[in-house]
Amino acid sequence: MVWGRGRGYLGLEGGCSGAVSVLGAILLLLCLPWGSQGTTGATLGTALGGRYLSIGDGSVVEFEFPEESEGIIVISSQYPGQANGTRPGPTLKVTSLDTEVLTIKNVSAITWGGGGGFVVSIHSGLAGLAPLRIQLVDAREAPPMLIEERADFCIKVSPEEDTTTLTTDLAHFSENPILYLLLPLIFINKCSFGCKVELEVLKGLLQSPQPMLLGLLGQFLVMPFYAFLMAKLFMLPKALALGLIITCSSPGGGGSYLFSLLLGGDVTLAISMTFISTVAATGFLPLSSAIYSRLLSIHETLHVPVSKILGSLLFIAIPIVAGVVIKAKLPKLSQLLLQVIKPFSFILLLGGLFLAYHMGVFILAGVRLPIVLVGLTVPLVGLLVGYCLATCLRLPVAQRRTVSLEVGVQNSLLALAMLQLSLRRLQADYASQAPFIVALSGTSEMLALVIGHFIYSSLFSGP
Repeated sequence: MVWGRGRGYLGLEGGCSGAVSVLGAILLLLCLPWGSQGTTGATLGTALGGRYLSIGDGSVVEFEFPEESEGIIVISSQYPGQANGTRPGPTLKVTSLDTEVLTIKNVSAITWGGGGGFVVSIHSGLAGLAPLRIQLVDAREAPPMLIEERADFCIKVSPEEDTTTLTTDLAHFSENPILYLLLPLIFINKCSFGCKVELEVLKGLLQSPQPMLLGLLGQFLVMPFYAFLMAKLFMLPKALALGLIITCSSPGGGGSYLFSLLLGGDVTLAISMTFISTVAATGFLPLSSAIYSRLLSIHETLHVPVSKILGSLLFIAIPIVAGVVIKAKLPKLSQLLLQVIKPFSFILLLGGLFLAYHMGVFILAGVRLPIVLVGLTVPLVGLLVGYCLATCLRLPVAQRRTVSLEVGVQNSLLALAMLQLSLRRLQADYASQAPFIVALSGTSEMLALVIGHFIYSSLFSGP
C-alpha cells in the first residue's frame, strides 16, 4: 500500500526513514485491513501476481500519489524466513522507471507477527505515471540470487491545483497582466507581417520550390530528428525531451528575415519562407511531436497536448494569412498595418525582455548541463544543415544563406508559448528550459555571426 502526505492526502510526513517511519509503517499495517483497496486514490488494475511480494491484498497495482510530496510504500513478503531475525533475510531492490515522476529514497526491512516486509520511502515530482521494478534478492548466495521480480506495480502522481507562488512578492510570470496585454499586439504584429509577404514571390516559389522544400525538410524532418537523437544520447527527462522536440520542430523565427538582410541573404525569400513554414507548422509540428513522443515513450508518463499545440500555432498562422489577404484585397489597410508594425514591434520587444527576465527566475532554476550543451548546438546544427542542403542543389549564395537561416533560427519563443499554454505549470516550466536556452544561445550566436560578417566584409571587401 502507499501512504503519503499532500493536499487532499493524509499520512506520514517526511522521508519515512529511521525508527519513526518503521514504527509508523507497522502501526499502519496493524490498523488497515489487508482486504482493503489501498489508500485514497488507489485505482484497481489487473495484478499479474507474485509468489512472495505484494502490496495490500494484491488486487491493486496502480496507486495514486500527490505531486511534490513524500511518503512510503509498504511491500509485504511471504518469503520463508522473512520474519526470522536469527539470520540476515533477503533484500529488496526497488527502481523507479521514471525518476522525474518518482524517486526512491531508501528501503527498510520490517517484521511483524508471522510475516515481514519492506518500507520504501518515495518522493514524487512531476505529474505522470512511474512504473516500478521490484526485485527480491537473496544476498546470502554467491552471487546474489534473484528470488522474485515484479514489474506490474506503478505509481500515478496526480497534479494538484497551483495555489502557491515562489514567494509572496513574486508571482509566476504566467499570471503577469503584461502577458495578456501583449496578446492583441502579437495578433496585430503577425497580421502586419503577413502584409509584407509578396504574392509574386510566393508564386515564384511554387514554380521553383527548391528553397521552400529545403526549408521544410530541414525544419520539420532533420531538426526534430536531431532533437530525438540528443534526447536519447543525453537521456533527457521526458518533459525536457518534449520541450526540445517542440523547439526543434518549430517554424522559422520572425527575425530570420532581419538576419538575412544583415548577412546578405534574400530578404523577400526569407519573409515568404517564414510565412510558408508557419502555416505548414500547423500540420507538421503536432505530427512530429506525437511521433517522437511515442518513440521516446513520453506519452506513457506525460500527456502530449496536440490539440493545444495546434491551437497555439493557429493563433500565429491565422493573422499572418489574414495579412496576406488584406494586402491583396485592402491595400490601404495593408499600408496602415505596415506603418504600425515598427512601434508595435518595439513595444513587443520591451514586453518580451521584461517577461524573459521573469521567466528566467522560474524556468532556469535548477537547469542542468546536458540541456545547456544541447541548446548551444541546436542553432549551429540548423545553420549547417540548411546551408549544406542548399549547396547540394547549387542555389545562389544569397538563397543558401536564407535557407540556412530559416532552418537555424527556430521560433523558440513560439515553442515557449506553446509549452506554457499547453502543459501544467510545473511541467511547462521544466519543459520550457529547452526553448529558453535555444533562444538565448541562438540570439548570441547570430549576433556573433553578424559581427564576424561585418568584420570580414570590411577587411576583405574590394575598394
